[in-house]
Amino acid sequence: MANAELDAIDMKILTHMQRDASLTTAELAERVGISQSPCWRRVQRLHDEGYIKSQVVLVDRQKLGFDMHIFAQVKIARLSEEERETFFRGIQNIPEVLECYTVFGEMDALLKIVAPDVKWYQEFIFNTLMKLPGVEDIRSIVTLSEAKSTTAIPLKPRTFQ
Repeated sequence: MANAELDAIDMKILTHMQRDASLTTAELAERVGISQSPCWRRVQRLHDEGYIKSQVVLVDRQKLGFDMHIFAQVKIARLSEEERETFFRGIQNIPEVLECYTVFGEMDALLKIVAPDVKWYQEFIFNTLMKLPGVEDIRSIVTLSEAKSTTAIPLKPRTFQ
């Protein structure tokens, strides 16, 4: 659905909820300038219409020992549809893989991975990723620092002149 169906109050609700989903309905209503009952109904509608997919807690990965972010580009052999499904089902079951995208170009998939250190990541490549069906090559990009990290999605596309 396009956000043309969202009014200014809906946009304010989404903005505040992206910053802090733990706000009570009363707190959220006060911040967007409406009473609690209409605010609750709007939040429910935003859930029902799929604008709000879920509400989660963001955990500090470094406090849990995951000091590294790694982007792994994966080359996959030509696979049958069933083998491809097995590969992607396997990716779904690896908790250290936070995100997975299919991509155009020389490589076939891009994975965002958290790891405690390089030694662990090396073992992870050989004991986990290389055992997935069809994996031929993995090229890793190890990040040095995190310049920006957000889960907030822009509420409308930017317009250019």
